[in-house]
This record gives sequence, structure tokens and C-alpha cells, in this order.
Amino acid sequence: MLLIPAIDIKAGRCVRLRQGDMARETVFDDEPAAAAERWVNQGAKHLHIVDLDGATAGRPVNAGLIREIAEQFPGIRLQVGGGIR
Repeated sequence: MLLIPAIDIKAGRCVRLRQGDMARETVFDDEPAAAAERWVNQGAKHLHIVDLDGATAGRPVNAGLIREIAEQFPGIRLQVGGGIR
């Protein structure tokens, strides 16, 4: 079985939405790269990253943060969604 940790980014922070409601969020970290680092340090080889702002805007909004994670962890496979059309 392959478990892939997820990082949802909204307003530049790592969040989890309650039942997909953009108004009901729990902030897990102010720095998504720090959240990625914790997952990598725990052995993650893949990360699923969602640009929630991009999903609502219809275009990538947090691409810079996602690029930062990709550059910081070049050996990790990323699955990216949100705002990609």
C-alpha cells in the first residue's frame, strides 16, 4: 500500500477544510514547506499538494510555494492539483 500525505494550501498556509467548506478551515502550519519537510523526515516519498486558492480562482495562485517545495525536496514525487486547467 502506498500512503501519500496531502498538503492543502490556502492563503499561503497549510490548511484542512471541514467537509470541503472554504470558510471552515483548520490551519496546520503557516509554512507549507515546513509541513512538507515534516512528512519527508517521516519517510514520505510522495506528496499530494492542492492549491485551494487556485481551485477557486481557476488558475494557479500558490505556484511559488509549490515550486519552493519541489526545489527543496528534489527527490520527492509531487502530485499537484488546484487551478490547473
